[in-house]
Amino acid sequence: MNRKNINHTLLALAFSALCAPLAVHAQTIKLTLGHGAAPGNPRHEASLKFAEVAKAQSGGRIEVSVAPSAQLGDDAAMVTAIRTGALDLSANSQGAVATAVPEYAAFGMPFMFSTPADAFKLLDGPLGKELSEKSAAKGMVVLGYWDNGIRHMTNSKRPIVKVDDMKGLKMRTPPDAVLVDIMQALGADAQQIKFAELYVALQQGVVDGQENPLVNFHASKLYEVQKHLALTSHMFQMTPLLMSKRSWDRLTDADRKALTEAAAQATTLQRKLSQDADDKLLDDLKAKGVQVTKVDKAEFAKATSVVDAKWRSGPIGPYVTKVIESARSR
Repeated sequence: MNRKNINHTLLALAFSALCAPLAVHAQTIKLTLGHGAAPGNPRHEASLKFAEVAKAQSGGRIEVSVAPSAQLGDDAAMVTAIRTGALDLSANSQGAVATAVPEYAAFGMPFMFSTPADAFKLLDGPLGKELSEKSAAKGMVVLGYWDNGIRHMTNSKRPIVKVDDMKGLKMRTPPDAVLVDIMQALGADAQQIKFAELYVALQQGVVDGQENPLVNFHASKLYEVQKHLALTSHMFQMTPLLMSKRSWDRLTDADRKALTEAAAQATTLQRKLSQDADDKLLDDLKAKGVQVTKVDKAEFAKATSVVDAKWRSGPIGPYVTKVIESARSR
């Protein structure tokens, strides 16, 4: 190699060294995580934790922007965006995801789980893994199963104690086919309304009532327009933490490892926050003037047994049956 070529080589190496920091900077990965809950809700707090840990685990390379309160659309819209790659991440809802992966509905069979912990024993095992595989086939990578609580009913008309008290009530539901079936089995009129529009719908009497875990009811201040709370515990719902498979496939193994660790820590936090919230919110709601009743769960379970039968005999019947039998054998 002559002197001229050596000088060119040295200059090229020096230029590469100067540009190295720029190359590292160019590798910064910006991701967006959308969800429908309000700030202060465990879903939001865990999303912020996910962003924090992802950044730390990646040495600052992965930056996750969190968009709460359905800023990017409702849960159904975000499921579509996840599948197309228009959105990177979403802490979504069981009902909305079930429109793409029907097997999610199996975990919402009425009166199946007494506590979220009972549900997670199944979701953290083979049945959850099977659900994750079905999700991947539909363009969604499951990073964790979060807690959307044991659900209870509220309304503005009357206390609910027995099934007859449900007759004729206009009850809001999210886009969840199992919940619609439950309401119809109890004699109520199910109406789907976006969660972001629920407060106004209740305030204006478009619907008489709704159902949600206590943490959602409290965080969105629905107690201001709903004074009757019935502790029905009629359904468990999860919050799947999902990533677009298109976004996931673009990542390196190191980036995937960072997000997996972030998801694990966020999942632990979210479940704990949800449990802590349920333990203390009931007293606070009573102090705000909400009248609390307990229902005859045996009567409610009997009235909704037709929902189990319908879903066992449907297209996802084999998976539903596995979940029901696993849940009720514990």
